[in-house]
Amino acid sequence: MTLRKMRYYVQRNKRLILPILLGFFIVLFVTYRRVAIAYLPNFSVPDGEKVYVYVYPNTTVDSVSVQLERLQVIQSTSGFTRYMKAKSYDTRLKSGKYLITDGMTNRTLAQHLIFGMQEAVQLKFNNIRLKEQLAARLHQQLMVDSAELIGLMNNPEFLKTYGMTPETVMAMFIPNTYQVYWDVTAEKLFDRMYQEYKRFWTEARLDKAAAAHLTPIEVSTLASIVDEETNVTKDKPVIAGLYLNRLRRGMPLQACPTVKYALGDFSLTHVLTEHTKVNSPYNTYKNRGLPPGPIRMASIVGIDAVLNYTKSNYIYMCAKETLNGEHNFATTLAEHHTNTQRYYRAYHQWERERKNKK
Repeated sequence: MTLRKMRYYVQRNKRLILPILLGFFIVLFVTYRRVAIAYLPNFSVPDGEKVYVYVYPNTTVDSVSVQLERLQVIQSTSGFTRYMKAKSYDTRLKSGKYLITDGMTNRTLAQHLIFGMQEAVQLKFNNIRLKEQLAARLHQQLMVDSAELIGLMNNPEFLKTYGMTPETVMAMFIPNTYQVYWDVTAEKLFDRMYQEYKRFWTEARLDKAAAAHLTPIEVSTLASIVDEETNVTKDKPVIAGLYLNRLRRGMPLQACPTVKYALGDFSLTHVLTEHTKVNSPYNTYKNRGLPPGPIRMASIVGIDAVLNYTKSNYIYMCAKETLNGEHNFATTLAEHHTNTQRYYRAYHQWERERKNKK
């Protein structure tokens, strides 16, 4: 083509070239914007920190965006919202606890949210006395409602599935750390805890329980009393053996912690005769044998202390005069009275010194 003809062609079609070029650049810009919104990093998290976003049932993209903004980890809230709504993900969010990582893109977070790729919770519970406390502790770490949990713990028909009753259900919860998804339902949580309960009760533990003529629930019940009696680990097998001696002789356990539980007063420092008259199946001063169920969540140390109890002829015990949580043990009532007098002398001396310091 000659230069003259080329000039003629350009002049003839220049009205078309400019719109075409403009359209090309618009398409290129829109494409880039879409790719950038989807694939460029939109989240930044400080080193060493773990940041989570929580999605409840019926949570919207807008509320997720508000969470992200409050957490101060998102660079462009509008970009995230536009991307999610353009993909019609607003109605496809799965409930869960989602980890936000440094450099995460909108597309990656979107995939996590719509496919339920959530982070497991390190569920922890121990040192629990009452069902209400357990329900509250679980609710603090999971989406599950505490009132629903308490309702199931007090539901005899529901608990039959697990061989438990409202009185014994605390035995099913073995204190430990478990990986559980944040949005687990109450029923699924019970299923999981029952599986962990069965896993805990190995053949070796079951054999030891049978040798002591106790069921696993009875072991947990006795362990709960032992745990309330002392925090001194070395004393626990001795106390367990002492109580087993009482059970075998048909003697009442006369365990002070059961009276505190019956009264609902765990602040009592000394159980008096008037306290032991409370009318309750948990009062082991009035009733022989074990109470109807655990008086707290038994620790693993307490359970193993019962299973590996110290064989002795001990029948009596009282706090040691050292006032450090340890106990003195006795085989006769006379020895027990001597130990008791030593304790009270030390205790009253401590009381006098404490008052003088005020």
